[in-house]
Formats: sequence, structure tokens, C-alpha cells
Amino acid sequence: MSLFTSINNIFSKKQSDQLVGISIQQESITLCSLPSLVATTPDESTPASGTIFKHKKVNQLGFSQAITDLQTELAFTGKCHIVLSAEQSQIVQVDKPNVPSAEINAALKWQVKDLVNISPDNMVLDYFDGPLLAGGKEKINVVCAPINELKQIVAVTNTEGAEVASITTVEFAFANLLATQSDACLLVCQQPNEEIVLLIVKQGKLYFHRRLRGFKQIANKTEDELAMTVIDNLALEVQRSSDFFERQLKQAPIKKIKVLLPMENEGFLARKLAENSHTPVTLLALPEPYQQHRGHAAAIGATMYDAKIAEQAQETMNVS
Repeated sequence: MSLFTSINNIFSKKQSDQLVGISIQQESITLCSLPSLVATTPDESTPASGTIFKHKKVNQLGFSQAITDLQTELAFTGKCHIVLSAEQSQIVQVDKPNVPSAEINAALKWQVKDLVNISPDNMVLDYFDGPLLAGGKEKINVVCAPINELKQIVAVTNTEGAEVASITTVEFAFANLLATQSDACLLVCQQPNEEIVLLIVKQGKLYFHRRLRGFKQIANKTEDELAMTVIDNLALEVQRSSDFFERQLKQAPIKKIKVLLPMENEGFLARKLAENSHTPVTLLALPEPYQQHRGHAAAIGATMYDAKIAEQAQETMNVS
């Protein structure tokens, strides 16, 4: 789904041959500019001309200046899909307000004000439905971000030939990379030098999300260090998440675990994680031309937003 529709609807959508993903991280930005046909057809094996991948450190001038610098350097054009960092967005789960649908966003702003560190006057939010918990309580997940920061980012991104089409979080960007399937899949994903996120996706919907702490430097660990404690700790968090999904959400067991960690020992970690689990563990595949750009996975996933929306619309038509 698209987050922050209250901002997105301000903009008219332009037609373009390029899809641009801009993933904001704690100290850097990753950008990819992909031909739209290639970005949405992962069976292609060769990157088309015009494909750009760029990683840029952010200095004290901030993210807006970094995006401006990237535009000056690369002159990227097309529909831009922005991924917010964990520091820029917060996700909290609350009871669904008993109000008409058109009034939910307004009600949520005051319902979550004591749960996040963003003031209601500076808050933009959207929500996605949570699965029904044991006991029948209906929950929703509220995603909040500071509107003053978003306005600055949108303003510098919207230039001649480039325009913001969606704003999302790493959870949805990573989930976009997984093909729709009926069985639940648990994803272990990370952006470079960021914390790991655990996701459980089923039938194209995000059922569970959790941002872990303490794994930010996992890419710097040797195989011995990973095998000593890190993988055991990660396996414990994976098991806890699986147990919650099955017991609290009353769902069938996880069928697959997929790993996307942009690190040299990614394959080793996946093999060792499999030894700690009764569930098959494999690497999460990116669209075929971009397998070597795993550090840009969130930005790539963001560019797949339009394809996911079209896929969901087609599924709705098939059901009806």
C-alpha cells in the first residue's frame, strides 16, 4: 500500500521512462534509477541502458542537500519513490478507532500523540490494517513522520523531470521484493549500516514487522564472530517472531525464511541460520539484473510500488 497519501495526493503524476528509488538512511542515501520496464520484470537478466546506482554519504548539511547534490550530479528524472529511515518514521499499533473511514486519520493523530515523539501539529500519518489478534480485537498499524522534514525532501526532489510519486518505509520497500504467495514468508532484511528488520508477508500483505536493535554492525563480523553468538541471537529473534505469528495471530506456520543482508558473509549467515531453524532459509532474490546491488535493495523495492498496486488491483478484479 502507499503510505502518507495526504502528501502524495498533492502531486500530479508524470509519465516517465525511469523509476527512481531514493532510500534515506541514518548517515547516507542510496539511489537507483531504473528503466520502468526492467524494474517491473525481474526475468530480464541484463540491466538496460540508463540504469544508475549511487550511494552517497550525508554530511552535516542534511538529506535535502544530499538529494540536491545527487540531482546536480546525475540529473535523474522520472517518478521518484522515497523510503524513509527508521529515524524519520515511527510505527505504532493501536486499537482501530470507532469512527467513519474518512475520519480515521484525524482521530489517530490524537490517539498516538503520546506514543511517538512527533507533535500532532508536525505529524503526517497513514495506517495499514493489522491482523485480528487472539480475542478478536481489531488493531491498526499507524505510520507517522514529521511533515516539516518531508516537505523539504519533497521540495528538493521535485525538479524538472523528476517528481515524488510515493513515500514509504523500509518495511514496505523490502516487502515489495517478495513475489505474492499464499504461504507466509519471514524476511530478515537490512540496509547498509542500519538495524535489521524482520517482516512476515503472506498473500502480499504485511502481517508482522519488527525493527531489531544490536545488529547494525553485523556486516563487519567475521564468520567466527557470527557463529559464536550473533547468529544464535538472530535465530532467537526469528523464532520469537514466528511464535507470535502462529500463537497470537492464529496463523499457519512460516513456510520460508528469506535473508537480504548486504554483507560479504550473507550466504554463510543464511546457512548457519538454517541450522538453527526447522524452516528452509534462502537468500531473497532481487530482480535478476540487479542481484549484485543488494545494498540498494530498499531503493529497488520502492520502485516496484506501481507494479504492486497493479498486481493488487488485478487480484481484486479476479476475486470480484
